[in-house]
Amino acid sequence: MELPAVLGLVLLLHLPQIRATQGILHAVGDGVPNTGKDYCITYNSSWTTLPTSYANANYYKLENISSIWLCSESELPRTDLKNKAVVVMVGNCSILDKALIAQSRNAKMLLVASKDGLPRPTDNRSGYESLTIPIAYVKYGDIANMEQDVGRNINVTMYSPSPPLFDYSMLVIFLISVFTVALGGYWSGVSELEDLRPSHNTGESEGGKKKDENVTFTPFTVILFVVICCVMLLLLYFFYKWLVYVIICVFCLASALSMFNCLSALIQYIPYGRCRISCLSKSAEVRLIFLALFCAAISVTWAVFRNEDRWIWILQDILGIAFCLNFIKTLRMPNFKACVILLGLLLLYDVFFVFITPFITKNGQSIMIEVAAGPSGSTEKNGENYVEVPPDSQATFEKLPVVIRVPRLEYSAVKLCVMPFSLLGFGDIIVPGLLVAYCRRFDVRFTSSSAYYISCTIGYAVGMILTLVILIILNMGQPALLYLVPCTLLASSLVAWRRKEMKKFWNGGCYEIMEQVDNTVSEENIIRGEAQ
Repeated sequence: MELPAVLGLVLLLHLPQIRATQGILHAVGDGVPNTGKDYCITYNSSWTTLPTSYANANYYKLENISSIWLCSESELPRTDLKNKAVVVMVGNCSILDKALIAQSRNAKMLLVASKDGLPRPTDNRSGYESLTIPIAYVKYGDIANMEQDVGRNINVTMYSPSPPLFDYSMLVIFLISVFTVALGGYWSGVSELEDLRPSHNTGESEGGKKKDENVTFTPFTVILFVVICCVMLLLLYFFYKWLVYVIICVFCLASALSMFNCLSALIQYIPYGRCRISCLSKSAEVRLIFLALFCAAISVTWAVFRNEDRWIWILQDILGIAFCLNFIKTLRMPNFKACVILLGLLLLYDVFFVFITPFITKNGQSIMIEVAAGPSGSTEKNGENYVEVPPDSQATFEKLPVVIRVPRLEYSAVKLCVMPFSLLGFGDIIVPGLLVAYCRRFDVRFTSSSAYYISCTIGYAVGMILTLVILIILNMGQPALLYLVPCTLLASSLVAWRRKEMKKFWNGGCYEIMEQVDNTVSEENIIRGEAQ
């Protein structure tokens, strides 16, 4: 279930002659600044300059008259609007006309409530030079729930923190990905070394069982795997609200099993709990039973609290790391040729569904980003403006649990309004990790060093750094495989070329058989020559 990277996804919409920006509406109840809450707003930065902090900003009492459009002064109630932040409903006239009327009544701020997401203010400002009060769009649902959130006697202010150039959550993502790829490759090498050791008579069945746990890809299965990825992604795009629950169930089972496999490999070195319990002619170690219950409990806990953003990301990352480690160790590439086919096809798959599909879809959005970000992160193109698509009443807010996610550490409007997490898809760990694992197994079989393994791991780290740099420069989500695939393939190929082992590295485990066949053919030719 390979999905792409959405590293710190920031959807910045660059439109001609439009400077629309996300900002923050800070609301406090009863005039106490320390008990406030932030809400997302959109405003035009060419109209309004907001402070970077609410600490020294001016607060205004909120006057909610969202039951009217405020398109004429006759609509106004007898309420005094002097020195207040006025909330009115969007529609029926320009927001600039609404602002002029509010300003004529000495209001200090205009908030336009929208039930259909947050539009971008794009009205023509010519002819409104006398307009000075700040204007912003706010979600109607936020206004409706504000009193419940912060209490009565609400005072509000607007501000917009400077967006950070680099968020340290990206560094955490980098460390997690490199650690997982390196450890998964090393574990695959340990497994290969165990398979090469001669099995004892008493352990042959166990050794055979270990070998059966590994799956080896062939060029045909590689192509079939990529086709399945394409079909699954399209199915998720069209039937997301049903299939997302299937993916959640599969993730719970697979991650619990993966965590059990990872921890059971470590628990072998603990000399306690080796006593066994027998039931129905089968026996199992007590410690493995408790380990299985522990892994199941972790998975169930994540499933129950999966929408709790404050802390559940820690469990999701732990389960995700275990899933990636087990996948890298279990799935074996037979040779470098199969690795090139797999990584090359998935690179094309990634680029197509990220960069090409926006020209095909109706809303101009990437299929990959739509699926990875979930339905609530979608946007719809509307003329020259971009508007958040209001969630369907039957839509799901569930997210696919196939990403490593780390909360953004720097607070900004982007974190509040667009994406509170930096994300990295499992596929951007597993796919290059399979090449790193092959390099480690090749080192175990044919060399006495770790040259291939170390160089490929360094290539992966360089590819991740390049991905983050491009992300910061372009300020938009990147398909990480676009940079990871060339770096890892080039690093391992250079080592093979330098050591004059390209043929052996290309054919992998088949090299010994081919070499024996070549020697046999050569010997037969020599014998025939001597006979003649």
